[in-house]
Amino acid sequence: MHSTQHSKLNAFTTYLLIAGLGSFANNVIFTINMVYQIEVVKLNPLQLVLVGTAMEIACFICQIPTGVLADTYSRRLAVILGYLLMGAGFLFEGLIPSFLAVLSAHVLWGWGATFVSGAEEAWCADELGEDRVGNAFIRGSQISQLASLLSIPLGIWLATYRLNLPIILGASLHFLLVVCLLIWMPERNFQPARNNEHNSWQTMGKMMIDGGKAVAQSKMLLTILCITAFSAMASEGFDRLQTDHFIKNFTFPPLWHLDRLIWFGIISAGAAILCLLITELVRRRIQVNQHTQMIRVMFGFQILLIVSLIVFALSGNFYLALIAFWCASIGRSAAAPFYMTWITQNSHPRMRATIISMFGQVDAIGQIAGGPAVGYIGTVASLRAALITTSAILTPTMIFFWRALRLSQKVSIYTEPEADGIEEPTTI
Repeated sequence: MHSTQHSKLNAFTTYLLIAGLGSFANNVIFTINMVYQIEVVKLNPLQLVLVGTAMEIACFICQIPTGVLADTYSRRLAVILGYLLMGAGFLFEGLIPSFLAVLSAHVLWGWGATFVSGAEEAWCADELGEDRVGNAFIRGSQISQLASLLSIPLGIWLATYRLNLPIILGASLHFLLVVCLLIWMPERNFQPARNNEHNSWQTMGKMMIDGGKAVAQSKMLLTILCITAFSAMASEGFDRLQTDHFIKNFTFPPLWHLDRLIWFGIISAGAAILCLLITELVRRRIQVNQHTQMIRVMFGFQILLIVSLIVFALSGNFYLALIAFWCASIGRSAAAPFYMTWITQNSHPRMRATIISMFGQVDAIGQIAGGPAVGYIGTVASLRAALITTSAILTPTMIFFWRALRLSQKVSIYTEPEADGIEEPTTI
């Protein structure tokens, strides 16, 4: 018993390390990454979106195979490989300031992200247990937001010297995280899904088919899948065009004669602080095992996101746009840990990484489908029109959240699996 408790504590600490150092590394980069792409690489709105689309194509191709690999062999190995590839991608982007180089770097980054996606959450659920994983996701999100906040001044300071320095540092921190995980990341409760057959490809193929059946048999998972698809179609426009919108459509108020990069630091820091506070307030007031309550919270965040995007797109006042951007950031980021808990609680333990990866693949398909269209609108019409389009694309998610609320009244999460095969899901 003592050994089990120690294992869980160690896994929880390791998960917080991943959330903290991984987020710190990412946000050192992301605070100025779009500015780097706009001002150094000189990408236009369509190229900005195409870079993201290339990454999503890589995610689409690799998402399920890497998830199956995590379920079949090792979730720990998948996470470590993922962060190694992401670090390599960022390093490539920071060293070579050209469109093709940035495009290629994002493909490498996307490939690495597919190793982490699903495997990280499934590993956490294995090591901590379903009863603790929701709290771990929320705490991890808070650590991530705090790390993001701490990384912003460093990223801005480095960018005042050269805009590629934060990207190179972030890549180096990814490599440091890989070393830490090689030393400290446990994997004691994982039961590989592989069998005694010599044909590992057949085993992986069966895992993919079983994962698809598990999703198809659950009305709740199918509903979450629809929400994921529409959210993905809208996300690329917001992620890729928000910085361009600030740069081209607003005059930054003078701030003690400091560099304009300071404003981007303030924008990012404000979003991180607000998301941290809101996540903590919500965490104290809801039980993640109360599914209806959790869905209502996510529904509210989605409404906030849609309305805030409209205000952000149409506002002619910098400060109103800034507030709207922060509200939109809250709508997206504060809901993320609850969304992942929602999927995890409705997924069969044996194929959890595969199922989460399937959601990642739907996310990639959505971004591939929606991103270029929104980027084209931003190039030939206006950035405001492109952002309004992203809000319109999100609107159908309201229908599916309403359906999820109805289903939650009579849906229960998976039960323990049978000895062989997939247990028939209890979701309706």
